Amino acid sequence: MAALQRRRILLAAPLLAVLAGCGFKLRGKQTFAFDTIAITPENGGAVATELVRYLGKAVRPLAAVDGQEPVQVILDILQDVREKIVVGVNSSGQVREFQLRLRVQFRLRTPDGREIIAPTDMVQQRDISFNETAVLAKEAEEVLLYRDMQTDIVQQLMRRLAAVKTIAAPEPLMAPSATVTAP
Repeated sequence: MAALQRRRILLAAPLLAVLAGCGFKLRGKQTFAFDTIAITPENGGAVATELVRYLGKAVRPLAAVDGQEPVQVILDILQDVREKIVVGVNSSGQVREFQLRLRVQFRLRTPDGREIIAPTDMVQQRDISFNETAVLAKEAEEVLLYRDMQTDIVQQLMRRLAAVKTIAAPEPLMAPSATVTAP
């Protein structure tokens, strides 16, 4: 029994050393440069709703409620559009393939209007075949693909929010002071 455990440890140790040596590290909890955030539109689309779920207690209403501090940053969801484009048709003109797209445009700013992240577009797309004999199944697949794209975009957005290092206003650049010497 002890020999078997020892053998497992000896086999696992080189594997762990290789993983550690290549820089592999599990993704930890994301830390943000802000403690509170408002997401507009507050009762908006599916992306905003999923972001509220991910950010939890950090999300506050834009208008401060009695006794609450104002939010530190505002995430504006400027656009949340789902598109369905015909990509392929057969010889009789019937649709055989669609391309599904989810396009989200956002920006991050402070309550005084200073942009931290300029308006940025994020696009996800998936191809889906179409068969008129399985319409209900294809509609369900379409819903699942849109949900998958939405989750991917929210994860990307969370990583971009975590990449913000500071929300403080940048220091103004000072011109070097000229020194005047008396003759």
